[in-house]
Amino acid sequence: QVQLVESGGGLVQAGGSLRLSCAASVNIYSLTTMGWYRQAPGKQRELMASITKDGTTNYADSVKGRFTISRDSAKNTVYLQMNSLKPEDTAVYFCRADRYSLYYWGQGTQVTVSS
Repeated sequence: QVQLVESGGGLVQAGGSLRLSCAASVNIYSLTTMGWYRQAPGKQRELMASITKDGTTNYADSVKGRFTISRDSAKNTVYLQMNSLKPEDTAVYFCRADRYSLYYWGQGTQVTVSS
């Protein structure tokens, strides 16, 4: 079982920045992939950024150049640095960890960007 705890969400003005954190209960190198998803009201949950065990990163087109995913293995934590935030980035952000055929979700953290 893998537990994930997100933090760092909040209210920010357009153009501002936030950094989300996802602390895992296991060594993150035991996980095949970790990712950040978001879900806006009335929309499906979608992948924003991911990082594999070997460090390969992937980003949704809508956040490329603005969001950066990183990790700190000593803290078993993955981060999502979000810059140049837009009102359309408003959503609940979820951390997900994949371990082979299983995956685990965090509880989510709300990000609200005001115009």
